[in-house]
Amino acid sequence: MHNSTKSFGRVFVTRMIGIISLLIAIVLANILKYYISNPIYNSGVAFINENFWLLMLIAIILFVGAIFGAFPFPFNLPAPIIRAFGSVFCIMFLLQIFEWVDKITSTTLSPLFSFLSPIIAALVFLIVLASGYFEIMRKLWWQPHVGADGQIIPENRGYEPEPPGISLTDVKSWDEIGAEFRLMLFDIIHRFRMEIKRKQ
Repeated sequence: MHNSTKSFGRVFVTRMIGIISLLIAIVLANILKYYISNPIYNSGVAFINENFWLLMLIAIILFVGAIFGAFPFPFNLPAPIIRAFGSVFCIMFLLQIFEWVDKITSTTLSPLFSFLSPIIAALVFLIVLASGYFEIMRKLWWQPHVGADGQIIPENRGYEPEPPGISLTDVKSWDEIGAEFRLMLFDIIHRFRMEIKRKQ
């Protein structure tokens, strides 16, 4: 519990520092606009100002996703979904960047990206979502149990000690794979129930 609280505090502070730093950078960029006469710089500052609320939305979504990710299971389950939606808004911001580049360079990058952006956004959404839940399951699978005395109890996943002369790279049978999968599901359900009881 102490480690979770410490992790939550660290994530909250670092993410807040990031958002505040972004706001400071935007304010400084607007101030420097009065001292820099470069048209590209002024256009870039205008672009940031036009997309300010989109940037803030992305920052807030990623902030909330990081906060949920710092919670223990099962309260971290919304984190991958929130991050996946944040990635979609990042794709939207990239589309705005391509449109801005087209304006200042007279290129035609944005139409191609606009055509591909739905496919890219869907792929990024699925990748972020799948990788997020895979990370949660991986932590659940490898997290050691802690006994009442605070000692770490090695988990018995149904594996027997490896007999001499048998390599770890030997292919397992489908029955063994099925048994391991059932043990994994049982362990996830057991941990879910324990976390609910602990929070009550």
